[in-house]
Amino acid sequence: MSRERARRRAEREREQAIRAAARAREDERRQRAAARRRSLGALVPRARRTPGVLAARLRRQVWVTVAVLLAVNVVVWVVSPAWSVRTVIAMVSLLAAPVLHTLLFRRR
Repeated sequence: MSRERARRRAEREREQAIRAAARAREDERRQRAAARRRSLGALVPRARRTPGVLAARLRRQVWVTVAVLLAVNVVVWVVSPAWSVRTVIAMVSLLAAPVLHTLLFRRR
């Protein structure tokens, strides 16, 4: 009977050792991945929004300008089958974006 208990205990200890080794490997892998993320994260600049009411208003104005130009381009894309017209309107809209923005949101 005591040999049987000793054998079972040895099996349990062996299984526990295998599980502990697996946990240790997984922890080491997680630590390496975290270190890699930290080292690579320092190289990539983070996008930060400028806080404040004026910055939010400027962002909203830029989004409105982009939406208007996108709407114009979509309408031209749907209405005109000619690629040359589509291309010319796309280039003109890029060049006219600052003018449109100034006309839409003129400071007085």
